[in-house]
Parts: sequence; structure tokens; C-alpha cells
Amino acid sequence: MTLLGHQDAWHEWREAMAGSRMHHAWLLAGRRGVGKASFAQAAARELVGADPNIEHHPDIHVLTQGPKDEKEERKREEGKPFELSRSIRIAQVRQMQQRLTTRPTAGSRRAIIIDPSDDLERNAANALLKSLEEPPQGTFFLLVAHSPARLLPTIRSRCRVLRFPTVADAEIASLLSQLAPHSDQSTVHAAIAAAAGSPGAALAFVEMELGKVAHLMRRILEHGDPDFSLRGGLAAAIGARPDRERIQGVLDLARSTLAEMVDGSAADPRSVIDAHAELVRLAGEQPTYNFDAGLLAMEIGTLLANAAKASERADG
Repeated sequence: MTLLGHQDAWHEWREAMAGSRMHHAWLLAGRRGVGKASFAQAAARELVGADPNIEHHPDIHVLTQGPKDEKEERKREEGKPFELSRSIRIAQVRQMQQRLTTRPTAGSRRAIIIDPSDDLERNAANALLKSLEEPPQGTFFLLVAHSPARLLPTIRSRCRVLRFPTVADAEIASLLSQLAPHSDQSTVHAAIAAAAGSPGAALAFVEMELGKVAHLMRRILEHGDPDFSLRGGLAAAIGARPDRERIQGVLDLARSTLAEMVDGSAADPRSVIDAHAELVRLAGEQPTYNFDAGLLAMEIGTLLANAAKASERADG
């Protein structure tokens, strides 16, 4: 099944496969949650001619974040939940490169998926560059990138780019009605706004049940929070130990809520724009910082409350 917005990417990929000299490195670029990883897996399976009845193919290799440390590695070996590293490390790239010294196992082609490639450590990126400069015959790289600008320019220049567009709100709404039919409409509306065209982000938002968080954010923007009670409620709704995905969802939601305010009735949007810029900064730090959930909730709530005051002053 072709995912939403993937038709052009499939056309370009299959046209290249049918040609005489297919490019050896592909950069799959687009917003997080638009299905780039799913495309990479399906495209790799087509490339190596994988049997649809076999789940794991020996000539498809995936590099992604591994366990954070030896303790988390033991948890994975025991089948327990484990914490991921924040980056793809050079040891993983070196291990992949060892495989490239041998021929593909089942045919003439091999696929290397790196997801997300913009989380490569600097040393890992430099090591990967050597493989992209001198790729073994029959080896093809698919680099999934949510923020391609974070990649080394020398890596980007060696890749053919496949762009994955965002999806219209109406299409996301239709998808949510199929995959999450029991979600209330306020949660669905907030999910679509926060996702900004990403079906995966919208579905994750619904699954994280951030409807109460969205309601509290809107109340702070509409009424302010002079006694800090709404900010306290916001912290409780976010949770004491949210994972990185939940924190990212909260930040995306706050940004989209503020963006609606800029597009709406705020006569003087300067403070709102400043608050939005600060949320963008926090979202950029989120992959590498360990945020205290309570302090983060207070900071987000204060940015929203200040934006609400700015709107009140502008309205007189």
C-alpha cells in the first residue's frame, strides 16, 4: 500500500531502478512522521528482490540508535524496555563497513538504511562519507533525514534527494478516523494542528492522549495564568517522567497553538512570535538535552501566559 504523499517518490525510485545506472545513495528528506522509514524499508525490499513472506532479508541492513550504554544493552538482551542512545555511533558505521567487504548474501544487491541519518555522530558521519565516496558494487544507501541541513554538505552532495511532502489536514483527518475512530474531536483537532502535515505525528499525538494538554494550553493563552494553577495542571498532564517522544509532542503542540494565535486575533503579535521562537529553540535542544519535566512545563506555560498578556495589551 502506498502511504499518503508517496506517489511521486515511488515513481522516481522505480524509474531509477529501471534505468541502466541507478544512483548509489539516496537522501529521503521530509518532516518526521511522513513515512520515510516505511518507504525506505519497502524500497530496499524491492531493490534486493526480497520474498514478501520473509520478514528479515540478509542484504538489508539498518543503522539506527542503539542502547544508550551497557546497562541498556543488557535490558535489550533480556527483552526488557531499554533507553536509546541519542545518536548513531561510529562503531555502528564501522561494523556496517565490515559487511561491505563481502559480497551480498542472496543476490547482487545490498541496501543500507540509516535512520535517522541526521543523528549520526560527527565521527560516524565522516566514516560514512568514505563509503559514499567509494561504494562497493551493488551497495545502495538510503539515508532517512528529518533535518537534512544537519548532515555534512559532503554527504548531501553525494546523494540523490527524494522529497516527501506534508499531507493536507483533510487527508490526515480521514486517516485518523480510520486508525483512531474512538478519539474525541478536540483531540483530533489538536493532533492535526500540532502535526503540521505529518500523518505519523498526528497519530502519535492521539496515541499519547495529549488532548488535556492541548486544552490547558488554550486556556492559558485565552485567560493567562495569574495564580500559576494552570501551569501546575499542565505539568501534571504532561507527566512526571515523559519520554522524548512525549516531550517532542508537547513542544510541537505548544508551537502550533501559538501559531494559531498569530494567525488569529492578536493585534500585536511580536511577543507571540518571540515566544514561538523560544519554543523552536527548545524543540531543537530536545534531542540532546535531558529536560526536567516540571521545569519544562513551567517554561512552556510561562511563554504561553506572556503571549496571552501581550494579546490583552494589544486588544486594549
